[in-house]
Order: sequence, then structure tokens, then C-alpha cells
Amino acid sequence: MADYDIAVIGGGINGVGIAREAAGRGLKVLLVEQGDLASGTSSASTKLIHGGLRYLEQWAFRLVRESLIEREILLKAAPHLVRPIRIVLPVLAGGRSLWMLRLGLHLYDWLARGSTLPPTSELDLTTSLAGGPLRRSFIAGFEYSDCTTDDSRLVIANAIDAQERGATIMTHTRCVRTERGDDWSLVLNSRGRRIVTTARVLINATGPWTALFSEMTMRQKKKAPVRLVKGSHIVVPRLFDHNRAYIFQNADRRIVFAIPYQRDYTLIGTTDNDFVGDLASVTVSREEINYLCDAVSTYFREITSIGDVVWTYAGVRPLYDDGKKAAQETTRDYVLKLDTGFQRAPLLNLYGGKLTTYRRVSQEAIEKISSYFAPTQHWTETAKLPGGDLGEQTIDQFRTSVKERWPFLEEDHADRLVDAYGSRIERLLGSAASLDDLGPDLGWSLTGAEVRYLMQHEWAETADDVLWRRTRLGLKFSKPQKEVLAQFIAGVQKPAA
Repeated sequence: MADYDIAVIGGGINGVGIAREAAGRGLKVLLVEQGDLASGTSSASTKLIHGGLRYLEQWAFRLVRESLIEREILLKAAPHLVRPIRIVLPVLAGGRSLWMLRLGLHLYDWLARGSTLPPTSELDLTTSLAGGPLRRSFIAGFEYSDCTTDDSRLVIANAIDAQERGATIMTHTRCVRTERGDDWSLVLNSRGRRIVTTARVLINATGPWTALFSEMTMRQKKKAPVRLVKGSHIVVPRLFDHNRAYIFQNADRRIVFAIPYQRDYTLIGTTDNDFVGDLASVTVSREEINYLCDAVSTYFREITSIGDVVWTYAGVRPLYDDGKKAAQETTRDYVLKLDTGFQRAPLLNLYGGKLTTYRRVSQEAIEKISSYFAPTQHWTETAKLPGGDLGEQTIDQFRTSVKERWPFLEEDHADRLVDAYGSRIERLLGSAASLDDLGPDLGWSLTGAEVRYLMQHEWAETADDVLWRRTRLGLKFSKPQKEVLAQFIAGVQKPAA
């Protein structure tokens, strides 16, 4: 008898989503991640939960409708992590026409029927607050609804739920070899320790590493149909004073977003370029930076140049290779391929997908292999993610109650904790009556208590884990502060005398 029903390789959003779905159905699940959770593409997105307005031009109506349904599900499941935002679309002379944009946005609203978010409205940019940062040549525009998210915390929330439902989560563990028989035999390297385990079904959710894992670890002869496409982003000091985002049309018919980010910044992205190179070292090129700067400078009165950029990041999307010539035209839909046969343990390969549809991908993945297990029911449509159970309160009401209960927290500190942990803020703050009760102040509202919580409950092991994938404070911390944090973490990790 195998040690596990399912082994999932890959700790990005799809991997943890699948582990959560399976564990919630009573299956015994192992998830293996070679680095930190969300350390790849799943922490390098544009931070949107959206239907994909531009996919309408590709006639991808089913994908857009499905994404908009998922947007609503996630908004209810994790109101602390998934937040509504209004997105401004100025009309560009020589770009898509006013009537085409109006038609597309009305179709987008129709596909989102049943949504709790407000529909599209037309804007006079000469009088609207949204027109303030724009060049005076932009007169007309639209405003529509989508959502933003903290992508890496969405991954963490799914992993927490999976573990609490019985899944085994192993980070910093590499699957170095597989043997396929009636069951799968997996050889793992976990921090230098060799582990051999077995599973009835293997799910390859390694994202950009899908082809490498298939070829090198599973020794598959058939080439995986994956197209690697890099999406690059830049972050600059805040370009506008309101909380809307912008979507801009480029002359090459691509689109670029400008989104409020971490209160003091604007996130600009993304690009679509085929990627060849080292997946462990994905960087943003100077040409991409200039492309994004030029894109927003076409619209904003304030010119953005490479000297304004305070941070860059890039992620490699593992798209399903549908043979399209241009990277931007390649489908963002997901494909699940089940490989099985006589006396061969099942293998499920996942290709493509997007952040918004991970829950649906996870559900369909388990349905694909459901015949190998006792009947189970899908359950995540109405289930809250950890931190999302606010009772009868809205997120704003909950935010107010947190500030009343722990009045010693400064407003920005309280807001950050609510946005990160939701209702689980209770587990972090507990009976604390002052900041002193939360341990040393490590800078920018990060306390010893929070770091210990992240290490004990969220798999954080390094300063980068804490700053870039758990708290998003990496842009704030100076080098000396990072060194102090690393020393604090090392002290927590030391065994008690």
C-alpha cells in the first residue's frame, strides 16, 4: 500500500490548490517544493484576480466567464487577500476605438453577471479624479471592476488549509528521482537527507520546471508541450494619489497595468517575451524596463524613466504551447493531461493556467483522477480560506474592530496585519496589550512575534521568505535592518539549551 494517495510536486498556487482540494476530500496528500512556497512565478504576478479583459479579443469567452466566476468565489473566500479595485481605461487615439472598448466592457460585465462588483461606467477624464494624472489629450475613458491580491499570501493561505486538513507540506525538498510501477516511488532530497516514499498518483505542478522535471526526473521521452513566457514588472514611487488602477493600450496592441502597490508605490507591468535561460535566475532586461517606462509615460503627465525604478521582478509563465506565433497570443487557459496505462501508476501533468483560476484547476485535477479513489465531493466553492472567516462583518468592519481591540497598533500597522492575516490576526496578537508584548521591533512594524508566527505556522525560514513572500516589506527594509532580521531568525531557529 502506498504511503500517500497523491504526491504533488510544486508549491506554487496550482500545487497548493490541488493539495488543499485533495486533502479536503479526505485523500492522503504529500506536497513537495524545492524552495520556499511561492518562490517562483506565483509571487511574480501582476497581483490581479481578474477575468482577463484582453482575452475577449482572442474569443476566449469561456475562459473569461470562468475567471469572473472564480473572481467572485475568491472575493468571498478571502476578503482580506482579494480586494475590489476600479480600473481606468483611457481611450487612446489610434488605438482600439471608443465603440469597440464600450462593446468589450459591456460584454465583460455580461459575462460577470451575478457579480457583487459595480459595472462599467464611462468617464469624462477632463473632470474625473482619474483624469488628473493623465495627459490633457486623454478626454474620454471607462472604469470597470476587477480585484487585486497578494499572490504569495494566497499561496500560503492554501498551503495552511491543506496542512490543517491533513496534507504533508515539505519545503526545501527536491524530488530527484521517480520510479513508475503500480505505484510511484519517489526519491526526495530534503536538506541533504534522502527520503524514499510512495504515492498512488503523481501530479506534476512544477510550473516553469514542468519540462525539466518530466525529462530529467521522470525520464519522459515525449517533450512536454510547454511554452515559457516571461512577464516583467517594475515598481516606481507612487504616480497618483487615488486607489484606482489603470490599464493602458500600447501601440503594439499589448496592454500595461499601473496599479497602486504597498501604499507608497506604483506597480507597472507586464511584458510577454519568450524565455530561454536559467529558471533559477530570471531577471528584467533594460529593454523591458524602458518598454514599461515608455508605456506609462505615453499616458501620465509625469515622465517615468529607468532612474525612477526602485524594484524589478519577473516571472516565467508555463503556458500550454498551442502553436501561436506571438507569445502574447498564446492561450492563458489550462490543460490537464492524464497519462495512464496497464500496470502504470497515473501521472497528471498540468500546463498553463492563471492565478485567478487556480481553484477551478485544482478541482478539475482531482476530478481527473477521481476514478482511482473512493467517491468524493468537491467542496471549495463556498469554503473560506484561512483568515477569510469574518463572521457577519465586512472587511472594513473587521478592520475597525481590530483597531478597537488592539488600540496600541498604529493605523498602517493594523491595516497591514488585517490584509495579511484576516481573522487569524488573533493568533498573532492574542492578549498583547502593548507593542512591547510583541517582542523586538525589527523595523517598519515587523515584530518578533510576527516573525516567530511566520516561522512556526507559515514555513518562513529566511529574511527573504519573511520580507518578500509573507509581509511584502522588502522594499522598506535597509540592508542593516535585513541583517538584524536574519540574526533574529537564526536565534529563533537555534534549539533550546
